[in-house]
Amino acid sequence: MNTPPAERIFGMEAEKGRWVFVLAGFLINICLGSVYAYSVFRNPVQKLFQSSATEGGLPFMVFLAFFAILMFFGGKLMGTIGPKKISIIGGVLVGAGWILSGILPQMVSSIWSLVLTYGVIAGSGVGLVYGAPIAVATRWFPDRKGLAVGLTVAGFGGSPFVTANIASPLIQANGPLYTFMVMGIGLLIVIIAFAFVLRFPVAGWRPASMVAGKAPAGAVAKADLEPHVIVKTSTFWGLFLVYTIGCLAGLMAIGIASPVGTEIIQMQAATAAMMVGVFALFNGAGRPLFGWLTDRITPRWAATISMVVILVASLVMTRAAAGTTALYAIAFSTLWLCFGGWLAIGPTATTTYFGAKNAARNYSYVFFGYGLAAILANVIAGSSKDLFGSYTTAFVIVAVLAAVGAVLALLFMKPPKHS
Repeated sequence: MNTPPAERIFGMEAEKGRWVFVLAGFLINICLGSVYAYSVFRNPVQKLFQSSATEGGLPFMVFLAFFAILMFFGGKLMGTIGPKKISIIGGVLVGAGWILSGILPQMVSSIWSLVLTYGVIAGSGVGLVYGAPIAVATRWFPDRKGLAVGLTVAGFGGSPFVTANIASPLIQANGPLYTFMVMGIGLLIVIIAFAFVLRFPVAGWRPASMVAGKAPAGAVAKADLEPHVIVKTSTFWGLFLVYTIGCLAGLMAIGIASPVGTEIIQMQAATAAMMVGVFALFNGAGRPLFGWLTDRITPRWAATISMVVILVASLVMTRAAAGTTALYAIAFSTLWLCFGGWLAIGPTATTTYFGAKNAARNYSYVFFGYGLAAILANVIAGSSKDLFGSYTTAFVIVAVLAAVGAVLALLFMKPPKHS
């Protein structure tokens, strides 16, 4: 039987060929997730600009804030120009931001030059691109959206396993500014190359299992809700608050993984950088794992499990001291795992509760929690270090927030009555 051209992808039937979009999204996300390698840049950047711990985290914090802000505009633009074009535009900004991070600070020796290039420009680029592979995966996998989204964004979480191990020796040999520039060139090329693969299926397309009426029970919202409607529901605010707490815990762990390793556990800088790469694997693995869990046990219970695990891991880190490498490895692996999970739970829950049609725009509202989390994570971690001389207090605060998050998930993360 002949298959219409619109239902074929690179010569394969849509049912099988749709995995190409997951692969392309995964590779794009490896590039976007290079921000998580900032942990290995942090101490060299602080030394270069003679800045405090709080100031050293500013480029990372601003990057994540603009990431969240621009994702809102990316979601709106994608509906007009499509996932390919928005990814190309964002890819250019990502590459330009990293490249300029190696150039401008040589002219203006201030941490604020890096805040502008790395934080504002590169962060904006990631915000524009990020929603595109997720939206494409969601459209092509309405039957397994949690797993598909989890595998797609696994590249973002696992990125430091590649990028931190590339950046660390380059920083040691040539300094952080040269490393920013070289990596920016590579990111620019890869993002744009795979952006050309992204596209949505034809209107009304469904996999054979759903055509036959075998869609997973409870996996599809009863209505496609608009953003102005979802923000009036307790479901949205419950998801938003728990998402913010989950991201805060993970972003803090990502931002201070290397300093905690060297300062509290007292390991060598090279070993701490290697551990960041290992943690990145857990970050990446958390996305398909929690995506699968979300499909199986609902977003509500996946979120609750995540909060409980974050609580335990944070309490473990309050007991960490010099030489307690095992505690450090277990706690940070778990925190990175759960953070990765939230980047799968969030978009999957958004689609599950509010429908697929407006998923990109709706998730951009939820994703503001990521930007808020970035700011709070840097303030909590930096203030803990500057005021108390250690990052330990920060983990106490995160433990309390995780306990609150578990309660919020149980109370409010339910299908809204409007759907």
